[in-house]
Amino acid sequence: MLGRASTTRTRPAARWWWWRDGPARGAVCRPGRAPGSRRGKGFHFHYWALFDGHAGGGAAVLASKRLHLHLCEQLRDLVDILQDPSPPPICLQRDARAGLAGPNRAPLAGDDGEVPGDALPRFHLEKAVSHESLVIGAIENAFKRMDEQMERERAAQRVSGGCCALAAVYLLGKFYVANAGDSRAIIIRNGEIIPMSREFTPETERQRLQFLGFLRPELLGKEFTHLEFPRRIQPKELGKKMLYRDQNMNGWAYKKIEEDDLKFPLIYGEGKKARVMATIGVTRGLGDHDLKVFSSNIHIKPFLSCFPEVRVYDLTQYEHCPDDVLVLGTDGLWDVTTDEEVAGVVMEVLTSYEPNDPCRYTMVAQELVVRSRGVLKERGWRLANDKLGSGDDISVFVIPLGGPGNYT
Repeated sequence: MLGRASTTRTRPAARWWWWRDGPARGAVCRPGRAPGSRRGKGFHFHYWALFDGHAGGGAAVLASKRLHLHLCEQLRDLVDILQDPSPPPICLQRDARAGLAGPNRAPLAGDDGEVPGDALPRFHLEKAVSHESLVIGAIENAFKRMDEQMERERAAQRVSGGCCALAAVYLLGKFYVANAGDSRAIIIRNGEIIPMSREFTPETERQRLQFLGFLRPELLGKEFTHLEFPRRIQPKELGKKMLYRDQNMNGWAYKKIEEDDLKFPLIYGEGKKARVMATIGVTRGLGDHDLKVFSSNIHIKPFLSCFPEVRVYDLTQYEHCPDDVLVLGTDGLWDVTTDEEVAGVVMEVLTSYEPNDPCRYTMVAQELVVRSRGVLKERGWRLANDKLGSGDDISVFVIPLGGPGNYT
C-alpha cells in the first residue's frame, strides 16, 4: 500500500512505518508511443504519502489507492522531455506522444510553420521553464485530478469527508515534497533542520480566503463577513469604531461598525481552534465536496484548495550520511513535538544503531510516535514534561537520504 490512511481525527490510533516496509513504492514511467514506433526509455520514481482523514476515512483511503496513478499519468508525457538536457519545448505537437515539434518550439501559426510578420513583435520574449517546474506542475495536476475523481465518484466509492495529503516524490536525483493540509515534513542533515513544508490553516491562509469572500460575496451566504475582527461584535456596538483587517492588510486599523459587520466572521478563532465558517480547521486537502455549514446550504469547498505547495530538495548537491533523513508526519506529531525535539529523537535513536542496520529508521519512527502520544496517567496521556500528549492520529515516515556507502 502506498501511503496509509488515517481514519478520522477523533480516533487516537498510533502508527509508524519505515519506508521499505510497504508505504514506499517504486514506479516506472514510460512515454506513450505511436503504432510501429520504438519504445521510449522510461525512468523510475519513488513515492511516499500520508493521508490524514477527517469526517470519515473514505477520502483518505481512495487517495492512498489512486493518487500515485494520477502522478504516473501526469509524468508519462514528460519522460522524453525530462531526460533531454535541453530546455523544455514551449509548445508540443497536437499529439504530444507522437514526438516534439522541433527542438525548442512548435510553429506559432499555420501548418506551414510561417509566422505572420505582425506577430513577431508580440512573441519576441520567451519565458524560461525548467525541468523542475514541469515536475512540480505534474504533481499539482495529479492532486487536482485526484480531487476531481473524488467529486465524480464520491457516491459510488463512498468517499466521505476529506483528507490532508502530504506526498514525497524522489525523481532524477531530487525530492519533491507536496503538502496540502496541516501535515509537515523536515529534512535533518548533519544536525541541521531544513523545513520542507508549511501548515495550511485558516490563519496561514487568511488573506486568500478573505480575498475570495471579497470577490464572491455570494459564497458567504449572507451569513458571514470576509472581514476579521479581534472578537465578535455586539449589536450595541453599532456606530463605534473597532479594530479590523481585510484581505489586503497584515496590520490592523479602526473602522466604524456597520450592520453587515455583525455577521459571523469567515475565519474565527486562533491557532488550532481557528475555523473556516466555524466548521473546518484546514484549508487545503482532498475531498470535502459535500461539506456545508451546519444547518445551512452554504458549501465550504470553494474556500478549500486541493493544490499542494511543492518544495524541492536536490539530493545531488550534498554528501549525505546514514543519519540524514526526511521525516514526514501528520499534525498529531507536530502539535506536541517541535522540529528541534524531532531532530533530537532522530539523533538519539540513530546513534544507538550501526549505520548499516536497516531497523534504525523503523525505531526512529516508532519512538517519535510513542513520545508524542505520551504515557497514560490519571489526568490523561502525558508527555515527559507532563504536558498533554497528542490525542490525534499520529503517522510518521522516516526516509534515509544516505547510506553506508557514503558514510564518513
